[in-house]
Amino acid sequence: MELIKNAVKKWNSISLVKRIICGIVVGIILGLAVPKATGISILGDLFIGALRGIAPILVFFLVMSSLCHMGKGQKTNMKIIVVLYMVGNLVSAASAVVASRLFPVVLTFSENTDISNVTPPSGVTEVLTNLLMNLVDNPVNAIINSNYIGILMWAIIFGIALKGASDSTKKVLENISDAVSTAVQWVISCAPFGIAGLIFVTVSEQGLGALLSYGRLILVLVGTMAMVVFVVNPIIVFLFIRKNPYKLIFTCLKESFITAFFTRSSAANIPVNMELCKKLGLDEDTYSISIPLGATINMSGAAVTISIMALAAANTLNIQVSLGSALIMCVLAAASAAGASGVAGGSLLLIPMACSLFGIPNEIAMQVVGVGFIIGVIQDSCETGVNSSTDVLYTAIADYRDRRLHPERYVDEPFNPEIKII
Repeated sequence: MELIKNAVKKWNSISLVKRIICGIVVGIILGLAVPKATGISILGDLFIGALRGIAPILVFFLVMSSLCHMGKGQKTNMKIIVVLYMVGNLVSAASAVVASRLFPVVLTFSENTDISNVTPPSGVTEVLTNLLMNLVDNPVNAIINSNYIGILMWAIIFGIALKGASDSTKKVLENISDAVSTAVQWVISCAPFGIAGLIFVTVSEQGLGALLSYGRLILVLVGTMAMVVFVVNPIIVFLFIRKNPYKLIFTCLKESFITAFFTRSSAANIPVNMELCKKLGLDEDTYSISIPLGATINMSGAAVTISIMALAAANTLNIQVSLGSALIMCVLAAASAAGASGVAGGSLLLIPMACSLFGIPNEIAMQVVGVGFIIGVIQDSCETGVNSSTDVLYTAIADYRDRRLHPERYVDEPFNPEIKII
């Protein structure tokens, strides 16, 4: 027993990122060596299931506890964070237009892709209506179905309502919130095993052969997302904090992008992002709301996917897209991407909406969706990584900006020495 305790203690003393890298290597080796050992895949299923299971409860109690303890007149940076989310979506869509103009892509439609059971939304109105209806979802149903817009709505209502509660009631909520956070830390510590299982599934089942014919499309998609991460976001960060932005960006990539890339779920990455915000020393009253909200509306990676796929379809059909039409599509892609999580299938099912701007028939647009499903193993992983890591990035720069402009507010809150950026 003592030997096991020492082994666990030694394992936990290793950096989580290093442990995740070990999990990736092990997953690749197992996927190549024993591809038929399907039992290994359960590690990935268990990890994602645990994250998805704990995240709604974490968000509900953390937001409710934060709000009921919030003092009168206490300010958060939510307004500027929401603006950043929307601007990020719009700029990402514009980057996709530039990339599509520089590196035009012609698609090869696959007749073998089964898309008979997918139905795209009829327009932006339907997407936004679904998003608004999620606000008034039954709170229990919202938690069960991981409807984070509904969870946030009810947590805010209950949190404000409980401001007048007794100190003992507030203390109970705080204790529950702390207990759930501890459980989250335990789940995250199992990430290397879960990611090993996810990598095994990808290597053993997907392979790379099916992706070769779409190499140029994948390169344009991934390249555009990389431009957003390493060019666009640094500019935004610098404008707000007036310091070298790359240390913060690489911290977000290392701590958030990696897990989001392999789980392919912004919702599952919420606990990881909250833990990172805590590590960065950010205001809990802010990030307890901004992170789950970002998992719903901050979809810069989705805006890139929608724009590039729609423009690729237009290019395949020799449809000339004017600059004005491209700009309208940017706004449409940014707005619809913000509601992507409210539509079954995410960003891919919003492609026909963008295609309709260029007069592309729905039958052809759904073939584009089929191509998206084929390359999804790479496209969706990168998209989720960009979406999720920027949730933390934008929350952090709003916090750092406030610290830079109003240092008197943080006299009694020493900044985390690990990330000396302000």
